Amino acid sequence: ATAFGPTVTSSVQLQPVPSPHDFVLWSFFNAMFCNPFCLGFIALVFSIKSRDRKIAHDPDTAGSYGRTAKHLNIAALCLGTVGTIICIVVLVTYLKSLQVGS
Repeated sequence: ATAFGPTVTSSVQLQPVPSPHDFVLWSFFNAMFCNPFCLGFIALVFSIKSRDRKIAHDPDTAGSYGRTAKHLNIAALCLGTVGTIICIVVLVTYLKSLQVGS
């Protein structure tokens, strides 16, 4: 006869690995509407590389590409916004100078 004692089971719950951001939508927006010096397009390339690495289960490289895309998106958005504001100011001052001259 065998004696049955209490059964001890242990389980290890793995922490879910946070998925790195790839910023594809932001990069696509910048590539279409806010693309000074092709920064938006380059950000889109890095975003797609980040998504590919995420699918290939390489979170370190995906995070690196994602951070690069984020920084390029910030630069593209800032330069595009400043450039747009400068163009509007120049256009308004030019139109006012035409009205004053006539």
